[in-house]
Amino acid sequence: MTRLIFYLAFFVTAALFGQTDEELEVKATVDTFFEGFHKGDTLLMKSVMMDKILMQTAYRNKEGKDILDTDDPGKLLDAIATRATNQKWDERLLDYNIQIDGNMANVWTPYEFWFNDVFSHCGVNSFQLFKDGDQWKIIYIIDTRRRGDCDNR
Repeated sequence: MTRLIFYLAFFVTAALFGQTDEELEVKATVDTFFEGFHKGDTLLMKSVMMDKILMQTAYRNKEGKDILDTDDPGKLLDAIATRATNQKWDERLLDYNIQIDGNMANVWTPYEFWFNDVFSHCGVNSFQLFKDGDQWKIIYIIDTRRRGDCDNR
C-alpha cells in the first residue's frame, strides 16, 4: 500500500509540475537571451539567435491604428551594447507557455518592462525557435507593447 501511494504521488506530481527535457532546453534558450539582455552581453544573446532572426512589434498607435513594425536586430544589439551604465533595463517574464513539435518550438511570455526601476510598459513576447543540430535557436520574435491595461492579455 505504501508503494502504491508513493507511485501515485510521484505520477501526479510529475504530471502537474513536470517539464520535458526539450521544454527545459527551450526555456533555457529564452532565459539565456534575457540574461544577455539584462547584462548588456550581446555575445550571449547572439549565442541563442539565428543569424537571420526576424524581429517585429505589434501595437496600436495613439490614433487607434494597429501597427506592425519590423525591427533590425542589429539596432537592438547595438542599443544594448552601447547602453549607458546608469540605465537599467529589466524585462520581467511573468510566465512561459512552451509548445514543441519536433525541431520547432513556440514560447509565449507575458512580460512587464521596467526602466531604471520605473514601470514602462507591458505586453507579450512570442518566440519561434528552431532546433539547429542539438541547440535551440531563436529565429523570430514578435512582441506587443502597452502602457496600461496589463491585466488584459
